[in-house]
Amino acid sequence: MSKNADKGETMKTIKRVGVLGSGVVGQTLAKGLKAHGYEVRIGSRSPAKLAAFVTETTIPSGTFSAVAAWGEALVLSVLGKAAAEALMEALPQNLAGKPILDTTNPIGDESPEDGVIKCFTGPNRSLMEELQATFPQAHLVKAFNSVGSSLMVNPKFKEKPTMFYCGNNAGAKAFAARIIEQFGWEGADMGTAVAARAIEPLAQLWCIPGFRENQWTHAFRLLRL
Repeated sequence: MSKNADKGETMKTIKRVGVLGSGVVGQTLAKGLKAHGYEVRIGSRSPAKLAAFVTETTIPSGTFSAVAAWGEALVLSVLGKAAAEALMEALPQNLAGKPILDTTNPIGDESPEDGVIKCFTGPNRSLMEELQATFPQAHLVKAFNSVGSSLMVNPKFKEKPTMFYCGNNAGAKAFAARIIEQFGWEGADMGTAVAARAIEPLAQLWCIPGFRENQWTHAFRLLRL
C-alpha cells in the first residue's frame, strides 16, 4: 500500500469531529456530521449561548480548546477575520496532525459593490494559505466555502453539485472528500493550498445573485466532456 493510500485509510477511521464556530454554518455542519454517524462536539468562545442548540440536537458544546483537543478532525466555521484567533484559542498543540475543514472566507467589513463582496486578501494570497503558514502543524483543507449554509448538507438539486477543495496533506484531503461525498456533493480536488486563491473568490461569485436578485438557492457544477 502506498503512503498516500495508507493516510487515506487512516482518515477513514475518524469518527470524532469537533466544530469550531457556533454560527449558522457551524451548527449546520455539526448537525450534518451527526446525521451521518459522526460523534460531534461544537466549540464557542461562549459555550453557554449554545444551550438551546445542545438541547435540540444533543450535540455537546465546549470551548474551542476543549473541542479541538477532543476531536480527531475539526471544522473551522468562524468569520474569516476571526479565523486565526479561533485556531490560536483552540491551542496549536490540539491541531497537530489533524485534518481541518476550513470553510472560512476573507470577507471584509465593507458593503458589497453591485453584489460583489469585498475581501481583505489580494489575488495572489488566500486566507487559508495564511492560516496554514501560521499553523503548520495542522492539515487545512478548504471546502464548503462557496455555497450557503442551507445547501451544505445533502441539497436537493436535479444534478449533483460540485464542491471544490484543496490542501497540502493527502490524508486530510481524503477525509474531506469523504465528507463531501456523504453530504451529497461531487468533490473536485484542485490541488495544494495555493488553489485556495481561486476557491475562496468563488464565494464572491456565489453571492452576486443573492445580493442582486435575492436568489440564494444555487450551486456550482463542474462539467467535463
